[in-house]
Amino acid sequence: MKTRDLWSGAVIAAALCLGTGTVSAQNAPVAEVGTYTNPLLPSGPDPWITQVDGTYYYMHTQRDGITLYRTRNIADLANAEQKLVWTPPKEGPNAHLVWAPELHRIGKSWFLYYTATASGFSDDAHRAVFVLENKASDPLSGTWIDRGRINTAHAGIDGTSFEYRGKRYFVYSPYLGPDSGLAIAEMANPWTLKGKEQVIAMPDQPWERLDGRQILEGPEFLLGPKGDLFLTYSASPCWSDDYALGLLRAAPGANPLDPKVWSKSPTPVLHKGNGVFATGHNGFFKSPDGKEDWIIYHANAAAGMKCTPKRAPHIQKFGWTADGRPDFGLPVPEGAPQKVPSGTR
Repeated sequence: MKTRDLWSGAVIAAALCLGTGTVSAQNAPVAEVGTYTNPLLPSGPDPWITQVDGTYYYMHTQRDGITLYRTRNIADLANAEQKLVWTPPKEGPNAHLVWAPELHRIGKSWFLYYTATASGFSDDAHRAVFVLENKASDPLSGTWIDRGRINTAHAGIDGTSFEYRGKRYFVYSPYLGPDSGLAIAEMANPWTLKGKEQVIAMPDQPWERLDGRQILEGPEFLLGPKGDLFLTYSASPCWSDDYALGLLRAAPGANPLDPKVWSKSPTPVLHKGNGVFATGHNGFFKSPDGKEDWIIYHANAAAGMKCTPKRAPHIQKFGWTADGRPDFGLPVPEGAPQKVPSGTR
């Protein structure tokens, strides 16, 4: 369970002060030309970036709606155009606790995957992943059509979708007894699963079972330079300072639906360091010129900050090992100037 219920209404109001029109965000820390500093925003749990035709679309958990940010300079996210594009209904299965939104361009439509909870409930059993579709060319305009709940086998959170070798797949974090694992299924269309759902990972490592919970969540797809299929995930509860990223790997050409093809890195691939804590719930993007690989994740600026809106979005460039695995290194220290993604204009 993600204790986002720790959020304070007053903090949320101060951090999110958003209307339905297009506005500008608060200014980020000032850095010299050609550099940026983390965090990109003062608040941004569960950050996500979609990159289409040279434009970056960003979003994060707000609990009470979904706001899209749009910019051609992701390092200047604080000054991006933004718009509240969807608010949940007052009642129903997706009425509140809106978490982990992800925007995907699939075919000629935009799709928003998000987690929500049924009205009158706040427990894990009443959480699920839902989908919105927008057929407009611009996701900040047009109409969002409610495609309903993804037909997963279990209650769960943090759904994502990716295409691999001509097929589209859905991965999420199902609640499986006292644990949260990772499960995958093929998709008949962007809002419907087909075939049997397969559990591909469970929290079986000590660092995935900290602070009284056994959790794998926030799966994200990454294709390696040698053709390997990777899934990053966040392990242990978000209120732990040791919340960290793990990694699953499948060989080129493997069937993602076969649990046996996935191998797990025995240790975290991104964890606390350099004064940055609780590194998790990530996404990936390319530099504007396509030459660099980048990761976005949320983190806390000090120990003991728990699972609150103060989890802020960080970005940093990463490389690859000789055998084709992503090498994220340690978190970049907050306030330390870094070069903007190559090709940024």
